Amino acid sequence: MKLPPFLQRRLASRHGGTLLFIGLFLAVALGTRTALLLKSAGEVGWNASLPGAFACGFVYDLAAAGLWSLPITLLLTLLPAGGLTGRRGRGLAHLTGVLITGGLLFTAVAEWTFWDEFGVRFNFIAVDYLIYTTEVVGNIRESYNLPAIFGGVALGAVVIYALGLRTGWVGQWLGTAGAPGRARLKAGLAWFAVPLAFGLLLDSNHLPAFRNDYNRELAKNGPWSFFAAFRNNELEFAKFYPTLDGPEAFRRIRTELARDGSRTFGPKPQGTLRYIRNEGPELRPNIIQITVESLSAEFLSTFHHASRLTPQLEELAGRSLVFENFYATGTRTDRGMEALTLGLPPTPGRSIIKRPRNGNMFSLGSVLRSRGYDTAFIYSGYGYFDNMNTFFGNNGYRVIDRATVAKEDITFANAWGACDGDLYNWTLREADNAAAAGKPFHFFVMTTSNHRPYTYPEGKIDLPSKVSGRAGAVKYTDYAIGQLIRDASAKPWFKNTIFVIVADHCASSAGKTELPVQNYHIPLIIYAPGGQIAPGRVTTLTSQVDFAPTLLGLLNWSYATRFYGWDVTRAQGPGRALIGTYQRLGLYRDGQLNVLSPVRHAGQFVYDPATFALTPQAENRELRDTTIAYYQTASYLYQTGGYPALSAEELAAEQAAGRR
Repeated sequence: MKLPPFLQRRLASRHGGTLLFIGLFLAVALGTRTALLLKSAGEVGWNASLPGAFACGFVYDLAAAGLWSLPITLLLTLLPAGGLTGRRGRGLAHLTGVLITGGLLFTAVAEWTFWDEFGVRFNFIAVDYLIYTTEVVGNIRESYNLPAIFGGVALGAVVIYALGLRTGWVGQWLGTAGAPGRARLKAGLAWFAVPLAFGLLLDSNHLPAFRNDYNRELAKNGPWSFFAAFRNNELEFAKFYPTLDGPEAFRRIRTELARDGSRTFGPKPQGTLRYIRNEGPELRPNIIQITVESLSAEFLSTFHHASRLTPQLEELAGRSLVFENFYATGTRTDRGMEALTLGLPPTPGRSIIKRPRNGNMFSLGSVLRSRGYDTAFIYSGYGYFDNMNTFFGNNGYRVIDRATVAKEDITFANAWGACDGDLYNWTLREADNAAAAGKPFHFFVMTTSNHRPYTYPEGKIDLPSKVSGRAGAVKYTDYAIGQLIRDASAKPWFKNTIFVIVADHCASSAGKTELPVQNYHIPLIIYAPGGQIAPGRVTTLTSQVDFAPTLLGLLNWSYATRFYGWDVTRAQGPGRALIGTYQRLGLYRDGQLNVLSPVRHAGQFVYDPATFALTPQAENRELRDTTIAYYQTASYLYQTGGYPALSAEELAAEQAAGRR
């Protein structure tokens, strides 16, 4: 097969192998993009932006191909003149070609499965998954038919390479690959420098905005996105986002947070420390907080009438305080933990749970421990995942996870952790021990059953494990919660315990828009069998950062707080939700969504809850500046250590504030 003269000359040289690799890379990347387009045909925007997505995609494909070609270029430069001319050299070249083809095909398959799970190209989640190999590899083995996948990839690699041989291009390259040393070095320098410069100059933020986020994701290259996420796991807010003058940002956020009636105190103007007073005697019940993996609001018939997956939760909701308009701050478990524990907005980049300097922070646990509570983090998996054990341990929680319990305490487990039933048995035992010691307790309990591979003990529900997919996992999760409540009801501490059912995030994070608001809607149910908190419905728009102050408000606590949330039962004015990804940061209020994104960009939209559409609108400066104030001040406080648990002096000031 004839190539244009320019390419023919490049092919007939030692570094023609690099050219062949780039061509193969581009072909696989185009095939992957086309396959993902067909998979999401009902979600993409079939308009002029689609050819634009493919055009942008080609640029990023070319940059990624150039960077991935650098090891090949180096090898071809260093190989001696006769390294590819003999039988052994040619054999090794063909074997390497098959292996490279297989590697590219495997990457394409990995992209397909990642897109199937998250609806996006590789991002920071893939970076984390590369780190936590035990859970991830185990999950892959339990979720997919690996022999079939590897066999298919191997067969595909051989077939594609054989077709490539028939073009004659590989033969043309090998026939002229014996270049002298000086020529190899000179050509190698060019083949190395140009792709490297192109790759370093191109940035993921150069990708234009698309009205449909699926189109934007199609414009990306998977391997390129992976390394961009690795590089941008932390983003400095002041460098990448629009900002306000520092004092103005804190003035604005203090005004915003005072809507719950709290009063600022303390000497530091650049902080959120304030005092909130509630009337009546403080209630000090035990608190068991069940944080459920991926429990979208749509799984409950309370929010989606067609759902029949959660009969236990539906029955429990009738006896509980239900928050109907409750939103997660992010799309990962660590983001949910961060918001529910610290009451902080999602700062850009990685969750604070996985960052340094995340110990001794102001948290729900620190407030409860100041009143004598025993606090514990109970997780059914291995808590080193996502740095959970380090975070909770460094913030005063006892840690109970899969590694700390006896083998006989685990009756069923998959790669992610023990089943919910086992986890709740551990929780009941810890509650018995705390009650016997005469201490009130707060347990942050984190489940894993509602996670791929969606396996659970057989015979518990009417759907078979694994083959029922997400539906079976949700129904088993519901069953296990019902069993927990029934088992706990026989305990002497039951009537003096509040049970919180809340999700970490939704099951799906993908959407057509920059921040798909509907994919952050989760349930929050507070059940008080002893009557400490009356059943009912809260319709105010509420964020995960509001959970801790709202719970403490329902218990009539007066205390000093740094939380960015407020008690929504007493806050004046409209509610709001803080939602984000690792780059995009949003404030949703009064049907409007303001989105901050790199580089120093702010966009505003009207959200339609019926169609989930986001319609761009003219800038509302007040909403824009309030959004900036939330995220700018939160990022500043983390970076400067300005969000610590209360010191002895501040606790004394808290008591003085309470007497005034």
